[in-house]
Amino acid sequence: MLSVVPCILSMVFMYFFWNDLAYSENVKKEIYNKETEYKMGSGDKLEIKVFGEEDLTGEFAINSEGKISFPLIGDIHASGLSLLELTSLLVRELKDGYLVSPKVTIQILQLRPFYIMGEVKLPGSYEYISGMKVINAVVLAGGYTHRANTKNIFVKRVKGIEYEEIEVNENFGVLPGDTIKIKERFF
Repeated sequence: MLSVVPCILSMVFMYFFWNDLAYSENVKKEIYNKETEYKMGSGDKLEIKVFGEEDLTGEFAINSEGKISFPLIGDIHASGLSLLELTSLLVRELKDGYLVSPKVTIQILQLRPFYIMGEVKLPGSYEYISGMKVINAVVLAGGYTHRANTKNIFVKRVKGIEYEEIEVNENFGVLPGDTIKIKERFF
């Protein structure tokens, strides 16, 4: 009986250890994906810091043309780039005649809004919230109207330089810049 207790305790420890390790790996993947996969666009607000260069540090918004105006360098196309790609671009540009070894960090302060239209009570643009689903967006927009077809929902999303429209359900994940359209029913 006594030899069973340490065995059970070690099994419990291993269960929590491996689950914690798996959780830790998922968090690392999520952070990595945000840095490499999230493509910035018009409306995103960034904080760019250049170590030791207070005049080059500040908050920048990506304008409607997809650019930021950065001191010394001028306009830089940021739309469609990930955080890592924009960081690399800034380092390259600053090394080209301005700084010897620039250390640049970029943080997203505010993501661009998403849009919802069609058969909702308050169509318009709304601030993006991480992990948002279509149903959460509908709730923010005041809920469905009485004519809404909850089985006929489309999301328009930027893919590269083009838009892609996908038919989705209420549990589909929304991204910044998405346009959600709730169609009406005919009866």
